[in-house]
Amino acid sequence: MLREKIDLKGKRVTVMGLGLFGGGAGITRFLSSRGALVTVTDLKDGEALRKSVESLEDCHNVTFHLGGHVEKDFSDTDMVIVNPAVPPESPFLRIAEKSGVALESEMNLFFKHCRARKIGITGSNGKTTTAALIAEILKADIVDKKSDSKLWLGGNIGRPLIEFAHQINPRDMVVLEISSFQLEHLGAIGVSPNISIVTNVHPNHLDRHKTMENYAGAKRNIVSSQRKGDYAILNADDPILAGWGAQCGGNVRWFSRQKKVVEGAYITGDEIIIVRDGKESRIGSVAGAKLPGGFNRENMLAAACCCHICGANPETIIKVLNEFPGVEHRLEFCGEIDGVRYYNDSIATDPSAAEAAIRALKKDIILIAGGREKKLPFDDFIDAVARHVKTAVLMGECADKLEGLMKAGAGGVKILKTGPLFEDAVKRAKAEARKGDIVLMSPACTSYDMFNNFTERGDAFKRLIKN
Repeated sequence: MLREKIDLKGKRVTVMGLGLFGGGAGITRFLSSRGALVTVTDLKDGEALRKSVESLEDCHNVTFHLGGHVEKDFSDTDMVIVNPAVPPESPFLRIAEKSGVALESEMNLFFKHCRARKIGITGSNGKTTTAALIAEILKADIVDKKSDSKLWLGGNIGRPLIEFAHQINPRDMVVLEISSFQLEHLGAIGVSPNISIVTNVHPNHLDRHKTMENYAGAKRNIVSSQRKGDYAILNADDPILAGWGAQCGGNVRWFSRQKKVVEGAYITGDEIIIVRDGKESRIGSVAGAKLPGGFNRENMLAAACCCHICGANPETIIKVLNEFPGVEHRLEFCGEIDGVRYYNDSIATDPSAAEAAIRALKKDIILIAGGREKKLPFDDFIDAVARHVKTAVLMGECADKLEGLMKAGAGGVKILKTGPLFEDAVKRAKAEARKGDIVLMSPACTSYDMFNNFTERGDAFKRLIKN
C-alpha cells in the first residue's frame, strides 16, 4: 500500500502544528527544500513559537498563520501535514477531507522517501531508552567493523529525520522511536518497520485514544504490515503482547526477564542469553550496567535481541549495555547532596512509569508526585508507594486526588501537599530527606498545569538541585 516518493514542487501544503520540539520545523524545511509552497498554522501565537519560527528564517516559500487556524488553509490546498498531537476528530481535518485534500504526516512521508532499513520502537514505557541503546550499539558496531554505512536516530526522539531523507543511503540503518499518535497515521498507508520492537502496552493516552483497545490497536500498527523477512520483537512478560505473535507477518522474537524464550533473548542472573534457531548462546553479563531497575533489564534485552539480529558483535552489545549512562529525564541521577541521592524521572507522565521507577529504586524514597492526570488507573502506583515510599510530596492539580488514594491505600506513608510552585515541592522534599534517602521526582502525571512539557519540568528540577 506504500506509495512512491511524492513530487512536491509547486504543491500547496499546509503544515498543521509547528510545535516546540522540532517536528513541525523539520517537515517544513523538507517541504521547502522540495519546492513546495508551505503554510504553517498553529493554535499557539508567534511569541510562544518564536524559537521554532526563527529556526525557519532561511526557508523559502513559507507563510505563517499562527494564533489560530483558518478554514481556507485546509480547503484551498493540495495537502495537509498533520502533527501527531492533532486529534483525529479535529474539525479542520474534516474540512480537508470534504474538500478532497490529501492528509499526510511527517512519519508517513519519511517512510515514502527513505529506502534504508528501519528499526521501529514503540511501547508505553521504555521506548526512548531502548531506541537510544540500539543506536549506540549499532554505531559502535559500525565503527568496530569500519563500515561505510551510517546510523540515523530519530522519530519521537531527538531530531525529525524527514529533512535528512535525501542524505540517507539505502545501506544505512535508521532507528525510529514511534509514538502511538505517529502509528495511527502509519497504519493508514499499510507499512511497518523492517524490525519492530514493542517494549510493553499499559494504559496511556486514553484521553486521545478513548479506549484501551484503540490504544493497543494503534501500537499494533508497528507490526501489522510486516512481511516475511521482517522481525517483530515483543515482550513475552506483557499480557497484551503475549497474544500478538500469531498476528505478525514476519519472524517473531521474544524477550523476557522472567522466563526462557523459544526464540529471542532472556536473562538468568545477570547473564543475557540469545536464542537463535533453537540454540542458546550466552553473550555476556550486565552486572555492571548503570541503568537501574527491572524495567531497564527489559529494555536491554530488547536492544540485545535487535542488535544480534542486525549482526552486531556480542562483545560490542554487552560493552554498550554496561556503559550506557541513560537518557535525560528518565530516572536520571542528578547527584548526591549530604548523603541524599536525587533522581529526575520527569518523563513519568503516567502512573505505570512512576510505579516502575519506584520499584527500581526500592526503598527509603521521598517521592515528588502530581501534576495534571491522564485519567488512568493509579492502583499499582499506590501499591508501589505503600511498599517503598517514606514520604510523598504532592503538587499540582492532582494533589488532592493522590492524597485521597494514598490515605486509602498507603496509610503508612507520610503525605505532604505543597503550594502552587514546583520549587515548593522540591524544597519540601529536600527538607524531609535524611542521609541514605532518595529524592525521586516521578510525578505519575503530565506537567501541563505548571510547565509546557516534561522537559521543562525535569530541567527545573535539576536546576533547583544544582543550586
